[in-house]
Amino acid sequence: MHKKEVKPDVISFSAGISACEKVGHWEMALQLLEGLCEAQLQANEFSLDACISACEKGGEWQLALHLLSGMPQARIARNEFSMSAGISACEKAGEWQQAIGVLAEIPLATVAFTEISFNASISACEKGAQWEWAIQALSKTSFRV
Repeated sequence: MHKKEVKPDVISFSAGISACEKVGHWEMALQLLEGLCEAQLQANEFSLDACISACEKGGEWQLALHLLSGMPQARIARNEFSMSAGISACEKAGEWQQAIGVLAEIPLATVAFTEISFNASISACEKGAQWEWAIQALSKTSFRV
């Protein structure tokens, strides 16, 4: 039998990134995302969502926000999952201002609010002793679910 060379595609890279995300290996997830680009393949929402979530789980809020902010330039739509993961990354790091900033971007990204995005934003405000911001965010009509 002859060995066939199998080249990875976007699906295989995305699966690898997702596996890294599930076990908290954000560094490897980023390496796979870079490998995807080096292979001249276009990242998609699944690969970026998983990578953002891996960064969130690894406490790398700045990397999570960097990936999230780069999605529109890459012509990849931000979605409920990517936005919530970005907010959660900020919440875990106590970056309440960043969390509220991402929450405010949700309508601009034409993404639906989720319980996760609200809860993570409120929790970030709570950790930062910013209850006024939490109330303000929830009281604005644009922030209603």
